[in-house]
This record gives sequence, structure tokens and C-alpha cells, in this order.
Amino acid sequence: MINSTATYYRPHIDGLRAVAVMAVVLFHAFPEIVPGGFIGVDVFFVISGFLISGIIFDQVSDGSFTLTDFYTRRVRRIVPALLLVTAITVAASWLILLPSAFAHFGQQVLASSLFCANFFFWLQSGYFSPDASSFPLLHLWSLGVEEQFYIVWPLLALVLAKPRQWFVAILLIGGASFLLSVVLADHREFDFYLPATRAWELMAGAALAWLDRRAPAMKRLPIPSFLFGTGLALITASSFLFDQTVQYPSWRAAVPVTGAALIVTAGAQSRFAAFVLSNRAAVFTGLISYPLYLWHWPVLVLAAAAKFMPLTPLERGAAVVIAYVLAATTFRFVELPIRSKRASRTHVITLTAGLAAIAVVGAIITGAGGFPNRFPADLLIADSERPAAWRVDECLLNLASQTQFAESCIESRRPLVAVWGDSTAGALMPGLRDMQSRSPFGLTQLTASSCQPLLAGVPPSCEANNRRVLALIEQAHPDVVLLAGFGPLDEAEKEGWTATLAALKGIRTRVVVIGPAPLWKRGLPEQFLSYYISHRDRLPERSNTQVKNLWDERSAKQFFTQQNVEYASAWDRLCNADGCLTKTDEKGLSALDGVHLSASASIFLVNSINNDVALTPRVTDQNGRQ
Repeated sequence: MINSTATYYRPHIDGLRAVAVMAVVLFHAFPEIVPGGFIGVDVFFVISGFLISGIIFDQVSDGSFTLTDFYTRRVRRIVPALLLVTAITVAASWLILLPSAFAHFGQQVLASSLFCANFFFWLQSGYFSPDASSFPLLHLWSLGVEEQFYIVWPLLALVLAKPRQWFVAILLIGGASFLLSVVLADHREFDFYLPATRAWELMAGAALAWLDRRAPAMKRLPIPSFLFGTGLALITASSFLFDQTVQYPSWRAAVPVTGAALIVTAGAQSRFAAFVLSNRAAVFTGLISYPLYLWHWPVLVLAAAAKFMPLTPLERGAAVVIAYVLAATTFRFVELPIRSKRASRTHVITLTAGLAAIAVVGAIITGAGGFPNRFPADLLIADSERPAAWRVDECLLNLASQTQFAESCIESRRPLVAVWGDSTAGALMPGLRDMQSRSPFGLTQLTASSCQPLLAGVPPSCEANNRRVLALIEQAHPDVVLLAGFGPLDEAEKEGWTATLAALKGIRTRVVVIGPAPLWKRGLPEQFLSYYISHRDRLPERSNTQVKNLWDERSAKQFFTQQNVEYASAWDRLCNADGCLTKTDEKGLSALDGVHLSASASIFLVNSINNDVALTPRVTDQNGRQ
């Protein structure tokens, strides 16, 4: 029979919660210091499996278990802090996030309120992908895994009803889940996010709860301090030795899971554990671990979003302190009062209705497209998608999935102007199309994202693409080739430019190199928004804040002159001593992000260059007159 006296308060488990939550918080705030801190979630899963399964086992054994009571406790435990954090995050995001980001945030709110954030982010983004750091509710994927598991596990435990059957189920589910995680290690997002590959970690905790009640000998473990120390060492080692590049969870998650299991098992008997995990600071941090987990990530993400630049180490430290204070306040004034009240149907209905209301808010935000009327129209134009003139996936390729240009990318009209370069070259197309509407010439666009028009010193995929582009240019033999790319002009880059220009000289065509547009370090829309939030006014027409030239103009002009090609400086046409143009007309900002020109700025720049350096051949009659 199950020993129902096994349920008692164990302060070292709250201390273990503190270790788990601080590992995650420090990973998010200081990944350069704690690169594997994401293993804290695995420790949480073990703790949750141990505590919740223990409650189920005890109550099913004495006949007091009901699904209504179980889910009532889950709602009272999970929902109050979740409602508060989500509501405040929605309010802060309303002020900070651009419409496109806010619309995506609405989807996060909806998915999180339905406890399926893990499925949403599985379909949207990898946990370690660069864009993941801009999702305020990314961390709620783990809450989704837990709640999905606790929809199934109590039902199964209730149906089986016998302790031996429980243990068989634990072994079968845990073993199958672990094997699936290892087999699917190459499918990283599936392995990371889904309950099928995470269930074994919760089952590890369930196994400990079963053994704790069935094997009294476990209460008299030999050398408990050694076992505890080993467990702590495993968690610490995985926090510092793992990083975002390893396949995870897979078999590696067994390291922190084993560590957590050893601490849960031996901690109650170890004096060392009492000193390390049962002290007042560790226990208190463990008690507020849930609201701290909820608060820390939105604080970090929205602080960076409000700054529109990565946070400094000092700022990240301040964000952690703020999250800790918010967590302690939430625990004291939200969680404790609700826990102290006698459970009632009214409380549960109210909390559930609040969660449903949050879900509706998320749906409204998504349906409204992020409420674009929150900001001036000129900002929203810059926040729109890439202009159709770029011809993304046709003449502006993503080499990860495409290698062939559409036939329409090479026009037959003469004279012919060819554009070769990366996406910043593609951003010149609105200006060239505008000029084409007034002049009889053809356009050829051969551009690829993140691929400068260099025949050396670029990744293999870019070099192969550029060889294909060169062959197409040789075949089309345009009258003018415009080259543009976004990268430094150091010695290595100069070698690449030299190789390209030498190849084009063999074709005997006119070559014009257009220097890179200004680099807005924050991204111009973000800089505009930052200024608008702090000043409630539009950014001045010119700004010299957080903007720089990628090239040294004197060096660039000298280099390309030596190469006997024409050079047109985008910097000289968009910037002066007062700063760089933030707008070129009343239609919108001059950049879509940090490096890509908006359509209006593209038109402005191309026309400006064409006035000084004719971009199309001068048409002459038979007598040579223009």
C-alpha cells in the first residue's frame, strides 16, 4: 500500500526550485556566463512530477481524489500570477511594440492563455533562434507542457488505481518518451517543445514519488550528503558546460534530471543540503520561483524593446532585480491571499473567466493587426512588409531554399541595366522602377539575401550563386551593371570586390558601385518609436543618433577609382553634417529597418545618383549626337 504519511513539507525542494529558476533567469540575462541555464526547466519538471504525482497517489489511495478538486487546485495555483503578469505585459507591449510585433504578441497571448504556447512556438520559432528573444511570452512554453501532461496523468492514475500499475505506467511512458527524445534529437524544435519528448522528465519525478511511498529504505540512504553533492554538481555542470549549440533535450537532459532526482531523494537527510538549499534565502527564492519565472522574461524582452538595442550587462542585472521584486510582491499580495482563502466554485469560475478574457484580448490584438493607429502613419509605412518591387523569392532569392531566378528577372528591352547584390541592392528596385517609368530602358535584377556581389571571401552558397549571376550577366550583356552590398570594406572584402570587378571588365560593360546606405544601429523605425515614446513627437528630419557609415568614404572612393569603375556614395546623398535623413518625403521613413531603404528613400537616392552619374546609357543617333 501507499504510505500516505510521505506527504510533508521539504524545504530543500523549495531550495531546489531556487536553483532551477535562477539557472533559467541567469541564462536569459547572462547567456555568456551561464550558457546552459535552460536546464533549469528540466529540474522544474522533475520537481513538478514528484510533488503533483505524490498528491495524486496519496489521494487516490485513500479514496479522496477527485478531478474537480485536482483541477481546482491547479487553477488556484497557476492562474492568478499568470493573469497578472500577462495583463501587465499586454499593457506594456501596447506602448512599446510596433504593430507587426504586437500582432504576433497577440497570438502569443492567445496560445499561452490556452496553455498551448509550446505548440505555437514549435510552429513559429526555435527557442534558441535569434528572433525568439523578441517574444515576451516565449517562456510560457514550459507551462503548456506541464498543464498538458496534467490533463492526461491524473486520468490515467485514476483509471489504473493500483500502485503497481502506476509504476508500470511510469516506466513505459518515461522510457518511450526518453527514447523518442533521443531519436528525434535532429528535429530540435519538436524535441524541445512537445510533451511527448518531455514527459519522461515529469515521469522521473513521478517515479521518485512512487518510490518514496513504497520503499521506506530510501529514507535511510547511505552517505546522503555525497548523493546530494553529486546531484548539485550535475546540475551545476550542465548549466555551464551545455550551451545553445548542443542537441537538447535528447540524452543530455538526463544529466540535470538525474541531478534533480538525487537532490529530491537525498536532500531531506543531508546536512549539506540543509545548509545549501534549506536556508532562508534559498527557500524564499523557491517560494517565489513561479512568479519570478513568469516575470523575468517579459521584463528583459520589453526593456530591450523599449531601448531598441541590446541591454548592457548592468541593465540586464537591473532587470533581474526588478523581476525579483515583482515576483516577491506578486507572491505576497496575489498568491498568498488566494491560497489562504477556502476554495470555492466562485473563485475558480472567476479565475477561469479571467483567463478566457485574456484569450479574447489576444485574439482581438491579432485580429486588429496590432492596432496600427497607436502610432503615426509615417512610422507604420516603414513597419510594413518589403515592397513588391523587391520581387522577393523571384529576383531576390533566399539561398537556403532557392537557387534559380525567375525568367522575368531579365528583361529584353534595351538599353539594359542589371542590378547585382544582396537585399540592400534589391531595395534599390523601387527607385529604378520609378526612373524606368520615365525612361525607355530594361532592368535585370539578380539579387540574393545576405550575398554581396563578391566572387571571393563569401560563404560557399553565395559564391556559387554569384558565379551563376556572372554567367547570366555575360549572357544578357547589359549596358550597365549596378553593384551594391552591405558589408565592410576591409582587405578581405576588397579582394572579393577586385575579383568581381575583374570579371566584369572582361564583359566590357559599364560598372557603377553604389555604396551602402546609412546603418541605423537600432533600426530606424525603432529609433523613431523610441523618440516618439519619450517625446510624443516625430523624430527630426535629420538625426545623427545611433547612425553610422559602414564604409570610409575617402578609402572607398580611392579604391574604386583605382579599379577604374564609377562609385556613387549613398552616404553623401542621404547624410550631411546635421545627420542622416529620417524621411525623404511625407510618405514614410527612409529605412524599413537598420539597413534597407524604404521605397520613398530608394526613389530619392536613385534619382539623386542619376542626376550626378547617369545610371542608363546615353542614347545617341547615327551621327553620335545625344
